[in-house]
Amino acid sequence: MNEQRNMILAVVLAIIIIFGFDYIFGYFNPPPPPQQQQAQTTPAGQPAPPGGVTAPSVPGAPAPVQQARKREDILKDVTRVKISSPRLHGSIALKGARIDDLTLADYRETIEPGSPEIALTAPLGSPNPYFAEWGWTAQGVKVPTGETVWGATSEVLTPDQPITLVWDNGEGLVFKRTISMDKDYMFTVKQTVENNGTAAVTLYPYALISRTGTPDLTGFIILHEGPFGVFDGTLEEVNYEDLREDGNLKRKSTGGWIGITDKYWMTAVIPDQKAAINADFIHSRDGTVDKYQVDYVAGGVTIQPGGTGSNQGYLFAGAKEVSLMDHYTETLGIANFDLAIDFGWLYFLTKPIFYALLTINHWIGNFGVAIIVLTLIIKLVMFPLANKSYRSMGRMKALQPKMEKLRERFGDDKARLNQEMMAMYKREKVNPASGCLPLLVQIPVFFALYKVLFVNIEMRHAPFFGWIQDLSAPDPTSVFNLFGLIPWTPPELLMIGVWPLIMGISMWLQQKLNPQPADPIQAKIMMGLPIIFTFMLGRFPAGLVIYWAVNNVLSIAQQWVIMRQAEKDKAKG
Repeated sequence: MNEQRNMILAVVLAIIIIFGFDYIFGYFNPPPPPQQQQAQTTPAGQPAPPGGVTAPSVPGAPAPVQQARKREDILKDVTRVKISSPRLHGSIALKGARIDDLTLADYRETIEPGSPEIALTAPLGSPNPYFAEWGWTAQGVKVPTGETVWGATSEVLTPDQPITLVWDNGEGLVFKRTISMDKDYMFTVKQTVENNGTAAVTLYPYALISRTGTPDLTGFIILHEGPFGVFDGTLEEVNYEDLREDGNLKRKSTGGWIGITDKYWMTAVIPDQKAAINADFIHSRDGTVDKYQVDYVAGGVTIQPGGTGSNQGYLFAGAKEVSLMDHYTETLGIANFDLAIDFGWLYFLTKPIFYALLTINHWIGNFGVAIIVLTLIIKLVMFPLANKSYRSMGRMKALQPKMEKLRERFGDDKARLNQEMMAMYKREKVNPASGCLPLLVQIPVFFALYKVLFVNIEMRHAPFFGWIQDLSAPDPTSVFNLFGLIPWTPPELLMIGVWPLIMGISMWLQQKLNPQPADPIQAKIMMGLPIIFTFMLGRFPAGLVIYWAVNNVLSIAQQWVIMRQAEKDKAKG
């Protein structure tokens, strides 16, 4: 019995550690002040040169920006090619030819009508520049820079109308950059160089993503946000903090991709999947502002006089939708592109669960109801294991009076007490660990479903019923202001809404059905867990809390039925 309780207690404490570690670690280990962080320094607004290859660095970028300006004002500074597609809006500045102005047409900043579209990238000169850039680097050859003004074959880029940017270096080389896009979030960038000179030249193609400023993070340890990439088929995730502390990282790969991710969106540059590349994760500092860059440089392209050289790559800039990631993996052959969505180590469980949830939501039309239905389905699938576990708990609970008598009789003799208990288990044909093993099998499924709900973009801004208008946001009510009756906004710690309360009460009721620990310390810990979890989950997304509450209620009903049946069987026997 003690072994079973210890195992359950260890599992519960592990959950607390997983969910609470980020709060505890952040409180006792705040990030070091700027003066303690070691990093290379580059001028403001200037991307660092891609490194790791035996090739010249990228030419200089525009002059440092002394004072940030509004995005709208910056977009008026230079001539731009408009980007217009069903899912992306924005523009490309002909000066520098960077993709630095993208907004997501399908996603808004808030649930309020007329809320602005999510701004994914931002131009140089804005408070936090974030852009993608392509180019060539070479020794002793005049190549395009951030100051280069390109000519364009069209004023608008659409899924049905690519554009070609052209620039002549005046020394025999004509650079062309053809940019096309699909109806979702993928750009195809083909760079071509015509050599009209008298000597051969060797150029090295590169692509980079530069981001100034550390973005606001969700702060959960179970989710990666920051630089990452796939190199030779292996996913590598680099935290912002680790990159600041450990310095720049270099990787070699054939194919793969490299980018920067937020919880729901990402940008990634993707080379030819057969090309050998050197990739970099780079951190630099402009005063007190952190700058991050990911890039790759491919092998040199030698162009003979009268010849033409080319290189092709891709840019993904948009929402991380699972079906879309799978689509690009299959159609473009991008290595493990679906790993951009952080499904964790239980990938083989999380992805099927996600598709099941997506299918249910398609049928029902309400993501919150879909969560409840999926929880019910999983409960039914896991019923045989739960049945065995709860029956074992019922038998153990029925033996509690006899166990108490043994403790009163042999409490001072631990060896004799254990011996008598084992003898009792044998007489009653009860295995104290039989209820624990089925529970352990169910834990991976629980974590996989939790992970799916946490990273699922479909839950963002999805309404449920009543006051829950965004399943990805916390329950907006609080018991401490009587759910809005008192005109006072409690501090965040006290924002305990209706659904967190339901979850906490259901967890407390579920404990009442379980055998109570004989150890007073264990009993107090177990009794305090519903309160701890209520406060801990109070600021979690409402969709997750609803799932947890419904899961508890279904477990209570299931456990009650099984234990009542066990009592009837015992009475008949």
